[in-house]
Amino acid sequence: MPTAAWRAVQLHYTQQLLPPQLGSARSAAAKTRRCLSRERSGYDGKRQGQAHISLTNEQPETISGAACGWLRQFADEEAMLWKVPFAPGSQTRYHGIMMTLEQDRRDFLKRLIAGAAVTYGSATAKPTDKLGLPGPYPGRVVSVEHSGSIIDGKFQRPAIHSMMNRGMMDLTGAPTPEEAWQSFFEPGDVVGIKLNPVGRPDVISSPETVNEIIAGLRMAGVPLKNMVAYDRYKGEFLDAGFDKWLPDGVRFTWGTDKIHPLQLDMDMYDENEYVEMPLVQPNGDSNDRHQRRSYLAKFITKDVNKLVNLCLVKHHQSAGVTVSLKNLSHGLVNNVARSHSTPSLNTCGTFIPNIVDHPIIRKKAVLNICDGVRAAYHGGPGRTVSNYMWDHKTMYFSTDPVALDKTGLKVIDAKRKEVGRLSIADSKPDKHSQFTNMQVEHIEIAGALGLGIYDDKKMDVRAVKLA
Repeated sequence: MPTAAWRAVQLHYTQQLLPPQLGSARSAAAKTRRCLSRERSGYDGKRQGQAHISLTNEQPETISGAACGWLRQFADEEAMLWKVPFAPGSQTRYHGIMMTLEQDRRDFLKRLIAGAAVTYGSATAKPTDKLGLPGPYPGRVVSVEHSGSIIDGKFQRPAIHSMMNRGMMDLTGAPTPEEAWQSFFEPGDVVGIKLNPVGRPDVISSPETVNEIIAGLRMAGVPLKNMVAYDRYKGEFLDAGFDKWLPDGVRFTWGTDKIHPLQLDMDMYDENEYVEMPLVQPNGDSNDRHQRRSYLAKFITKDVNKLVNLCLVKHHQSAGVTVSLKNLSHGLVNNVARSHSTPSLNTCGTFIPNIVDHPIIRKKAVLNICDGVRAAYHGGPGRTVSNYMWDHKTMYFSTDPVALDKTGLKVIDAKRKEVGRLSIADSKPDKHSQFTNMQVEHIEIAGALGLGIYDDKKMDVRAVKLA
């Protein structure tokens, strides 16, 4: 028999009240020495109001066949909410709730907060490598400012070099840049570099920063042939000019060279690795499992074993900001338009963290370097950022994408306040940002999934200024 290690779990579920049949769990719970109680308020017979459910178990218990049978019966009776079979050891998430027979309290709560039902492809085991998200330095963000990093609109390579060395040493505590890079990478690695071309021509991955990352990887003994620059769309990659200035020997690739109406061409995506959630585009078929999935690019599943996530400090009209988390979520999988299909049909708040939580992404995204030398506080993600960019002259280094993104959000909100704009969370649609609500909550939800640290009191932000 499988075991369950429930301990004093309290669930707050605010939009759909769990049905009265939950009370019948008492008899099944008694057979497994579990105690379940329910309180409710504001119930009007239409599943409105609030439910508080507590499941308490002092010691791990065996879930009996009888308990599983009750869960199965409950699933059948409540097909509108629970469209999944229950069996001993089974697990699912749906509409914000995961019922599980082999998960502990922490995982239960994480999945509860994540939102919709999510299923991953074959790589289901959580990464055990110490470099996997949130990495060896959870909560730590190193910001390095250099007043000479951009002059007259041009990035300055010597300043970027100094910023890169200092940031890597302060992040790791290593006495030299070589040892800092060697703490993440070794000669046998094949390392991907996730670029960002979307805000072209002005707010994109810069040649100076990319070449400093390449230099750092070489310090760690990674040969040029084992470095792979990547972005999702071939057209955007080439239009940004990335192929023109990458050093000879560095490979480059993309996720697709096609324009598919549902972003579901599969030539360069891995059919075995995906994130499935009950969400399709408005013109899609919700009964088609293929359309409910976002498949990981073969670049991340097969081509590389580690990834440097080179992100930006930039506003995004549906996600609020695009820093490290969104650079991963919308860059490494297909079928992403369903997350922001229209200005009012926006699910970035849950889509982003659930994609990044895929075990392969968690394992391989070992280092986040954020190029904030030039940043954008509005108009994102595309070309209109040029109307709202400023020389921020700062780079950020972290293994923790949540702490990094919260830091980036604060930077953007501070700039918005400086120019007389509302914060991203309080802002309303306008000409260059048309979404009803910008879902910056994706950062906090990612923290709840264990992808990093969101609590300011637990974050360790270290600011450095270079002459």
